[in-house]
Amino acid sequence: MTERPLILISNDDGADAQGIRELTRMLLPLGDLVVVAPDGPRSGAACSMTVTSPVSLRLLEHTDGLTRYACSGTPADCVKLALEHVVDRKPALMVSGINHGDNASVNVHYSGTMGAAMEACMKGIPAIGYSLRTRDKQCDFSPYAQAIVHIARHVLEHGLPQDTCLNVNFPQVERLQGLSVCRMARGKWDTEWVPADEPGQFKLTGHFTCLEPEAEDTDWWAMDHALGAVVPLQIDMTDNTALGTLKTIETAL
Repeated sequence: MTERPLILISNDDGADAQGIRELTRMLLPLGDLVVVAPDGPRSGAACSMTVTSPVSLRLLEHTDGLTRYACSGTPADCVKLALEHVVDRKPALMVSGINHGDNASVNVHYSGTMGAAMEACMKGIPAIGYSLRTRDKQCDFSPYAQAIVHIARHVLEHGLPQDTCLNVNFPQVERLQGLSVCRMARGKWDTEWVPADEPGQFKLTGHFTCLEPEAEDTDWWAMDHALGAVVPLQIDMTDNTALGTLKTIETAL
């Protein structure tokens, strides 16, 4: 009997979030699923780890083809713990999401959703992060199910280049017009902190601006045109172009 692929799932919205429950349901036909997700919201956790206190792991569900845990740590903690103390073989795929809120453009640097995917990627596991451009706690994920399964199946069959993971973002639409493999747009946040009710306290808010709204090869443009944006990301953040232009720094001191 052929062994079904093992798929590891996590997120940053918490183990009981609608997005991860819908993702689990979509991927169940593709393999045996192990879900290890935070026990509450961890948005903005990026690739951070818990370093000042122990982390706990609690079994939520164990049925044929599906095991679910809640973890007190970050999304990256969840992946680390899953690989060292939960799964009995290397996952064929790691999937994170579906995040309530997009992780396009520079948002990817703050994303706990992509932090989990990047952690798996650093461990040599093909990884995908899925996000939806919405802040609604309850969403209709059905317009994206076909694309989510299609991308996951493609990666299971063909893999990904070494040290590369996928950041997939969907617009909130009734009908997805297709997929675009593209680059992340340049963008920035401003007006990020405003005074809170108590003196000396501030709360996070902010306004995002895409710095190249007319560029048709970006994730932001794709979502603005009802397309799912598929951005390949590399763990190696070296600016290879700058390697050449900065060689003058090597001048002997």
